[in-house]
Parts: sequence; structure tokens; C-alpha cells
Amino acid sequence: MFKDLKVEDLMTEDVITTVKDEDVVFAFEKLMKNKISALPVVNNDKLVGLVSATDLGHNLILDQYRLGTKVENVMITNVKSVSPKSSIQEAITLMSVNIPDRSIFNQLPVVEDNKLVGIIADGDIIRAINDNL
Repeated sequence: MFKDLKVEDLMTEDVITTVKDEDVVFAFEKLMKNKISALPVVNNDKLVGLVSATDLGHNLILDQYRLGTKVENVMITNVKSVSPKSSIQEAITLMSVNIPDRSIFNQLPVVEDNKLVGIIADGDIIRAINDNL
């Protein structure tokens, strides 16, 4: 049953996002308030980047940002994404391959026709596995 699941079966469609010109402090606040680990950066619903709570929080604590630093100055632009029709196995593979220190991407944007349509998180996949045990 798990093998038949598609990304669209587990993804969150109401994605919390940010924009390139948002201040990093406000983006980090949005991450903390919503208890999420990453924010897709969008421009007219098109995925243009990603910022993570780990990166923003670490650099804010170390006082690495100047007042007014914008998301576009710190976002990752080479973002891995998956299609809603992709299998869960494809999503798991994208979340875990070619990442240093055997870590994983916690969230993977879901893109269709160059538009952000959802996000799938490691927690979504873990819940699906647990439900099918």
C-alpha cells in the first residue's frame, strides 16, 4: 500500500512561504511561529529559493546578518523539488541523496508547471509509514 502512494497523497497544499525581499528576522519568526523547518521562497507562485530554520537561526545567533538583510541574500537557489505525481520513494531519494554528513532535507517543495503547489516533509512520510505498519 505504501508503495502506491504518491507525493500528492501526503503533501501539504497550504504552504507557508516567504518572498525574496522579506527581512531574514521576519522569515525566521515565521518559521518559529509555525514550527516548520524550511520556507520556500516564491515569486508569483514560482519557487525561486528556500531558507531553513537551521541556517537562519544559526546565523542570527552568530550575528552574521546586518540589519535589513533580505531573504534573497541568504536563500538556497538550487532547490531540489518533486512533482505531485512522483512516488514517495522518489521523494525519499531526493531528500537523502548527495547530502553531506548523512543528513536529510526535512522538507521538499512540490512543483507542477513551474508553480509551487505543496510541500512534503519527513514527518508526512513517517506518519504514512506508521499508518501502514
